[in-house]
Amino acid sequence: MASEQLTHPELIEAAELFLPAADLKTELPFFLNQLGFRLDEIFPADDPAVALISGHGVRIRLDRDADTPPGRVRLRCAGPDGFAGGHTMLTSPGGNAIEVVDAAPPLEMPETRHSFMVRHLRDSDSWVIGRAGMRYRDLIPDRLGGSIIASHIRIPDGGPVPDMVHYHTVGFQLIFCYRGWVRLVYEDQGEPFILEAGCCVIQPPQIRHRVLEASANVEVLEIGVPAEHITTIDHEMVLPNGVVNPDREWDGTRFVHHKLSEAVWTPWRIPGWESRDTGIGTATQGVAGVHVARPAQVQEAWTSHDTNILFTFVKEGEMTLEVTGQKPYRLVAGDAFVLPPFLKARYVEVSTDCELIETALGSEFETQIAE
Repeated sequence: MASEQLTHPELIEAAELFLPAADLKTELPFFLNQLGFRLDEIFPADDPAVALISGHGVRIRLDRDADTPPGRVRLRCAGPDGFAGGHTMLTSPGGNAIEVVDAAPPLEMPETRHSFMVRHLRDSDSWVIGRAGMRYRDLIPDRLGGSIIASHIRIPDGGPVPDMVHYHTVGFQLIFCYRGWVRLVYEDQGEPFILEAGCCVIQPPQIRHRVLEASANVEVLEIGVPAEHITTIDHEMVLPNGVVNPDREWDGTRFVHHKLSEAVWTPWRIPGWESRDTGIGTATQGVAGVHVARPAQVQEAWTSHDTNILFTFVKEGEMTLEVTGQKPYRLVAGDAFVLPPFLKARYVEVSTDCELIETALGSEFETQIAE
């Protein structure tokens, strides 16, 4: 019977949270007068034992005969300092806890905890199943103190992806298609499109989007700042939304779809290399920059940098990474590394097909070349 009922959710007319209320005469005024709920039902009339109240998107059953301990209700408020005298925790006469939080807390950017790191594909932990059935591989396990997350994501089965329209509360987010292709749709960016291998997009803060379809064994690189951020499902917006506005900004960031077929290669910051600039530095107003680099006439120069975060993913080929005070690291496609500020490093024994994806936060910085 229980299984049969679960297959018919349309039969459910309402849901109620269950809270104990030893004395409705004191509990009801607290919820109605102080918290702004409304009374919907109360019974029996001669000696009320149950009251149903609603408000703020929730329905609560206050029950005098409940055999459960006091519960907790969280109120998400716009400007919580102006509610209940600024108190963040209230207690009803019956002992139920009321937590008051900010409905839209400011994005917190943790201070970067710098470290040198190399992550080999061969040494990676098991792929973890994440949102919408995607497999995730963590590329920066210590997250540099929570300032960044980098994931190698794989969708093993091709076809439609069980995703929903959603957005992320982030400072910066990159999606780079590494293998295969994925079909995406974004708010105010027109019809769905194919993101092909070698191409990338940035997802500005809170832009609505959805993954629609993927090729078999598609792989993408996803970078988010900060490491912990909220993903919110938008149940109202339908995509595509019939709008094309490439100049729109979300918190000062424009949407970017960088295409490999339109890329221009120019000399890179490291001597003997060339790169294609994805345009992300301009679109984010310097928050982050992304380059894809390849060897031209490698000079094996020692260099260092002064930006906050410099993360590199080996896209193709192989090379040896040398840094002062460390043993050499032979890197192949799928490996990744982080170079903290002012650490001297050089790229040697580079294969002709080597390509690197370098993400810098911020995008404008100096590269020092050792004499």
